Amino acid sequence: MPTYIIMSKWTAQGLQNIKQSSSRLEAARKAYEAVGIKMTAFFMTTGRYDMVAVIEAPDDVTFAKALLANASQGSFTTETCRAFTEHEYRQIISGLP
Repeated sequence: MPTYIIMSKWTAQGLQNIKQSSSRLEAARKAYEAVGIKMTAFFMTTGRYDMVAVIEAPDDVTFAKALLANASQGSFTTETCRAFTEHEYRQIISGLP
C-alpha cells in the first residue's frame, strides 16, 4: 500500500479546542480504518509542524477523500507527501538509465 506523510498545523479553531485534540485523533483513526487506511504512526512535534502522521492507504483517491473529510472540520491544515519505502526506493533507482 502507498505510504503518505501528513504534516499538520493546528488552526486557531484547533488550538481553541486543544483539549479535544486526542478525541479528534481517535475519531480520525477510526474513520481512516473504515475505508481501509491505517495510521501507522503519529507524533506531536515541535518546529514548523504541530503533528506528523504516517499513513498507509490502498490508493491516492481513497487517501485524498479521507484526508479532505478529516481536514474539512477546520481544526488543522496539512502538507502531505507520498513516501516511498526503502524497497520502493531501490526499485525506482534500479530502473534509471
